[in-house]
Amino acid sequence: MTVLVRGDDPPKPPEHGGAARPPVAPRGLLAALETVRDPELDEPITSLGFVASCTVSADGEAEVRLRLPTYFCAPNFAYLMVADTYDAVAALPGVRLATVVLEDHFASDVINDGVAAQAGFARSFDGEAVAELDQLRANFLRKAVMAGTDQVCRPLLAAGTDPAALIAMTLGEVPPSRALSRLRERRAELGLPAGDDAALLIDPVTGAVVSADAMPLHLRKAKVTRVSIEANSGICRGMLRHRYDTPGQGETLLSPTSEEDQ
Repeated sequence: MTVLVRGDDPPKPPEHGGAARPPVAPRGLLAALETVRDPELDEPITSLGFVASCTVSADGEAEVRLRLPTYFCAPNFAYLMVADTYDAVAALPGVRLATVVLEDHFASDVINDGVAAQAGFARSFDGEAVAELDQLRANFLRKAVMAGTDQVCRPLLAAGTDPAALIAMTLGEVPPSRALSRLRERRAELGLPAGDDAALLIDPVTGAVVSADAMPLHLRKAKVTRVSIEANSGICRGMLRHRYDTPGQGETLLSPTSEEDQ
């Protein structure tokens, strides 16, 4: 396997007696990896078990090795995760050199080399890819918004909220929860309204408020999207456990979505 490393030049000695940057703690490295998500499953790569190992030396050399459930996982999804991992690790204060290696994947060499060279997806898969992955990322974020809408609305309906009241409800009127915080975050990533005065039910593409007539179908789509994501997450976890007999760094047994209030 070819592995390229990209990073900054070694830091200059501190001037005028200034202190050097403190070393990165392993927990800090893992915390950075927790911000990287599988784009399709909308879960951290850590909790999914995709981080085979992560280490950082005293002089700021960080290495992360990733693994996926199958040898043939979609290369565009894999590329996003490897690139996002590199960006998260390289941005840590104290990291002067970052190495990210995707293991046991049919496109490992292409992905590892492309991310290391900051070539982008289209250049890395020259002749096979026709564009970068921004639109793919946006599409998955819209699905995450729909799934999050179901996670927020189900407890409200279970508690006796009139479905018609959801139309006029704002995010600020929803009781605080982890599901609500995540929904705000995903909407903000798409540039959609996410403040307290933003409507709870909106179209994830246009940001327009869902009408009363469209609400039943909107809620059904939100539920189907949430169930689909959770099912895919369960399948991926099962295949990963079958493929590897060791837990990943930061892995959890249950997906975050299944831990929400049902």
